[in-house]
This record gives sequence, structure tokens and C-alpha cells, in this order.
Amino acid sequence: MTNSAFSATLNLLRATARLEERFAGELGSVHGLALKEVLLLMHLDRAPLRRLSRVDLAKRLHVSPSTVTRMTNPLEKLGCVGRQADPRDARLAYVVLTETGQKRVVEARTTLERMAADLFRDRWTQSEIATLSDLVGRLTAGQPGDLA
Repeated sequence: MTNSAFSATLNLLRATARLEERFAGELGSVHGLALKEVLLLMHLDRAPLRRLSRVDLAKRLHVSPSTVTRMTNPLEKLGCVGRQADPRDARLAYVVLTETGQKRVVEARTTLERMAADLFRDRWTQSEIATLSDLVGRLTAGQPGDLA
């Protein structure tokens, strides 16, 4: 089992790197956004009140809170996100999805959905895609931030 587990892990890592490279290129050229920025916007779009703390965003994106700060600065300049203080706790601030951000996330998600369909076209049946989704989904079951 160890060799199979190791092989599966390496294949997943290789596939992830390839997908990130492929998706990042098109998202950058079409929408002017990095893949992680699109994922950040998608998490905000799914959140209650379309807002999350930097710590919650960091957990969902599997990055540090300081990385979230670096990611949100350019998105704020583009008008995609804003900041909102917590009225009960001055130490806590939220990243909030703006109307501009909502439009950008719809456009980027459409591109991601098209790219995902193209990725599997002529290679996999719908049943195989569903099985793959279920199997890979087990790796992140119970963790915050499911975007599917």
C-alpha cells in the first residue's frame, strides 16, 4: 500500500502543479487575476454577508494571514474587495466582496467551469469525473472552504 499511496500522492502533486499553471495563465490573460485571487474572491462570494476575516480566508486558501494581506491589497485597488471593521471587536477586520468583485468572480468562475469541461472532454466519462471528485474530495473532507 505504501508504494501505491506514494505514487498517488506524487501524481496528485504533479496534476495540481499542471492545473495551477494552466488555469493561472488563462485567468491572468482573460481576467487579469491570479488563480489564488480568483479562489479568494470565490470564498468571499460563498461566505455569509460575503465577508471573511483574514484568518478565515487564510485557512480556506491554505496560506498565512500575511499572505492574505498581500493578496487583498491589489484586489482592493481594483475595487474587488474592501475592508470592514467589526463593530464589537476593534482588533478584528473583515475582507468584504464588493459589487465589482461579485461581477469579476462570476466572470472568472465561468472561465474556470469552461476550462474544467475542456480538461476532461474526450478523456473521461461523467461517471469517472464524479468518482474522481468524490475520491479527491475525501482528502479535504471536513475542512472549511468547499467551493464546488
